[in-house]
Amino acid sequence: MSEAAIIRTQGLARSYSMGAVTVHALRGVDLSVSPGEFLALMGASGSGKSTLLHMLGCLDRPTGGSYWLEGQQVSCLGRDALAEVRNRRIGFIFQNFNLLARCSAWENVALPLVYRRGLSAASQRRMALEALARVGLEARAAHQPGELSGGECQRVAIARALVTRPAVILADEPTGNLDSGTGEEIMQLLGELHREGATILMVTHDAGIAKHARRICSMRDGVLQEGASRHVRI
Repeated sequence: MSEAAIIRTQGLARSYSMGAVTVHALRGVDLSVSPGEFLALMGASGSGKSTLLHMLGCLDRPTGGSYWLEGQQVSCLGRDALAEVRNRRIGFIFQNFNLLARCSAWENVALPLVYRRGLSAASQRRMALEALARVGLEARAAHQPGELSGGECQRVAIARALVTRPAVILADEPTGNLDSGTGEEIMQLLGELHREGATILMVTHDAGIAKHARRICSMRDGVLQEGASRHVRI
């Protein structure tokens, strides 16, 4: 295993039993992602791309193979240890934002920090405001999601992903619920984060969005098809 890889999988597999039928969602995926990479993962519905993202986000367990994150094998960790990995080392950006409607923007951003031992409420608020400032929304910190546009909600979600200073950001169709113009703004922001050193793995079905990434891979029938690295300016 390459010591330089921040994400590394070997023979990663995930099968589901549906009655007498076994569905093979992932079929021996080998993937290596270096620190600071921006990788887009494409594929049709049912190709396995979302299943792979769930495995990498420690939201589900593989039924075969191994997964290393920052050199630690996490595929065999227990439930509590996986929760700790998700909280401290992985930032999530979802298509549907997943914001709490009755919480302000800064309170939504601070949610991952609630589980940090020894972190005061004042520190949580300060870190949340810093993350919101990074995405240009500090002035909207007190607003609830219903008072924000779709693009602003996604920026809040990105700030929430950043607030724990994670090793990797996993983005699941981050522009899927946005119009093309707003989606382009979000991709510009992700591009800025990438240039600052963030490691980003993004799932998308949109080839135009995928072109923002430094490297594009595709999934088909649970099999990963590697793509060449690309030199792009975002």
